[in-house]
Amino acid sequence: MTRRNETLAARIDARFGEQLERIASTCGELTYELDKDDLIQVATALRNEADFGFEMLVDVCGVDYLHYGIDEWTTNSATETGFSRGVEQQPVILDEADEFDPRRFAVVYHLLSIQNNVRLRLRAYTGTSNPPIVRSVVDIWNSANWFEREVFDLYGILFDGHPDLRRILTDYGFIGHPFRKDFPIMGNVEVSYDAEEGRVVYKPVTIEPRTLVPKVIRDDNRYSADLKEHSDG
Repeated sequence: MTRRNETLAARIDARFGEQLERIASTCGELTYELDKDDLIQVATALRNEADFGFEMLVDVCGVDYLHYGIDEWTTNSATETGFSRGVEQQPVILDEADEFDPRRFAVVYHLLSIQNNVRLRLRAYTGTSNPPIVRSVVDIWNSANWFEREVFDLYGILFDGHPDLRRILTDYGFIGHPFRKDFPIMGNVEVSYDAEEGRVVYKPVTIEPRTLVPKVIRDDNRYSADLKEHSDG
């Protein structure tokens, strides 16, 4: 870690204490988790206080950790279960009254301090609420406006206090949120031009579902070590 980041980390620990939890990084970057109820207070301090001066919000990202940590790539043969979840959908939330796993959805904020030449990443989980929701940071950084709309569109995360929270990438009338891990790979509907009606119409998707099987290691005499050594001379 650079000396500049070490200085910033020390200032954050002294200023925010247990409000921010440091996350280990393999590349020397500073990442902190915080409770979503502390988001506005912490974000305001990071922007306004001279020790931090994060005047720029570079990006806001949504994350769905539904299948995080599930490893299905290690295999020596084709399998009926390998990534079948992409086509055999298992409902996760059956009713609006049900709750999400508290660490399923997260919102990640990438901050830049031009005056201090440092960067910082914040991550806030949305908790158990259905639909997931966090406070909007548009009043702190105007650049959050379209970023938050994108997260809402793709993940279905609501931002309380956003001035115009509506879809920004998907089509009018789109159903669902395509970056959620339980969203079907082939989608739910497709569009085509109807000559009789003279317009584009929606209809149920007709793409044939297929299971994505990971790369498989197979025994093959073409890759025999003896043949390889012989061909290498």
